[in-house]
Amino acid sequence: MNAKIFYAAAGMGAQVKAPALVAKDGFSARYDLDRIKGVFSRPQHKLAGQNYVGRVLVLDAAKGGVATAWMLYEMKARGVVPAALVLNAVNPIMAQGAALADFTMISGFDEDITQAIPNGATVEIDPTAERPFIRII
Repeated sequence: MNAKIFYAAAGMGAQVKAPALVAKDGFSARYDLDRIKGVFSRPQHKLAGQNYVGRVLVLDAAKGGVATAWMLYEMKARGVVPAALVLNAVNPIMAQGAALADFTMISGFDEDITQAIPNGATVEIDPTAERPFIRII
């Protein structure tokens, strides 16, 4: 079986294998999530009500500033955290937050990754590869 691979411009963190939770929407740990219950809580978010814990979030772009960055660290410390974050576009604050939290994140694709990865597909991410990638398995 040929697994479909999508290469990213940048990545950090550990290798991850988990189901994907996909939407053409942004990501803000501060405004989009209930970080205690582990669900998307902003009613307007396309993933509202969905549990994100242990899932690979495949979303459009990072939103927010410093609060979102330190919230990744807080979420990881409590174990109420996605398995990884895959974004079309990321900002420097989100990259710093992911580094602080030792959180797996990749971004920067040649195509819209939210359209390429099916919701619910099991994916493997390797941000440590020579060319960081996400693969549908």
